[in-house]
Amino acid sequence: MTVALSLRGVGLTRDGRDILDSIDWDVCAGERWIVLGPNGSGKTSLVRIASFQVHPSRGDVAVLGEQLGRTDIRRLRNRIGLASSALSDQLRPTLLAEDVVVTAKHGALEPWWHTYDDADRAEARRCLERMGVGHLAARSFGTLSSGERQRVLLARTLLGAPGVILLDEPSAGLDLGGREELVRSLAALAAVVDAPPVVFVTHHVEEIPPGFTHVLLVREGRIVAAGPLEETLTEAALSSLFGLPLRLRRTDGRWSAIAL
Repeated sequence: MTVALSLRGVGLTRDGRDILDSIDWDVCAGERWIVLGPNGSGKTSLVRIASFQVHPSRGDVAVLGEQLGRTDIRRLRNRIGLASSALSDQLRPTLLAEDVVVTAKHGALEPWWHTYDDADRAEARRCLERMGVGHLAARSFGTLSSGERQRVLLARTLLGAPGVILLDEPSAGLDLGGREELVRSLAALAAVVDAPPVVFVTHHVEEIPPGFTHVLLVREGRIVAAGPLEETLTEAALSSLFGLPLRLRRTDGRWSAIAL
């Protein structure tokens, strides 16, 4: 099976503190991963390393067969679809939704830094349509609802046929309606057979979309468990992860957890 993302012995140390340590993880073609863990567990740092935004203190990172430190990361970043609340905050509110998507071609935040042709813009509109927000192409990003903005950012990750999609807490700040829109969009993406592998970082099991296949549980910078979702996400594992007794349920393909 083709490995899209591989981390071996990865660690990240800042100011003498290990933010991540001894991370071994593979993401393969066709897999849809949930990365779950409490605040401060290192989830965002993990995604930043996987997207070549940050160099680890130790270990090896390979994305799409290219190893960090031995490849031109500027070129490779364009093959990694990345969406995060931090990216949303960096985008100019008056930028059109279509421009938010098309600028992903060069990993840019503004359209005037590069030249885009009609084919690029047509592809951007197709990506917006795929996420159900094609009608918003000419709307300013800042005028969209939180849920609509997140779906535009998801469309951005699809531009240019990426080899892997990394979503760092895209549900942050969403209300219930926005969260459910996001879950539906991710479930639709997961159902596409030839879609690239997806990694979705979250704090909440309620946000796990139907169709996701694997889970990585992270606590205090280390992997607690990793594997197929239905085998790995158990009450015992989840309770240990968050440090309190939890009841885990699954109804109609959706997960939920409550404290006992």
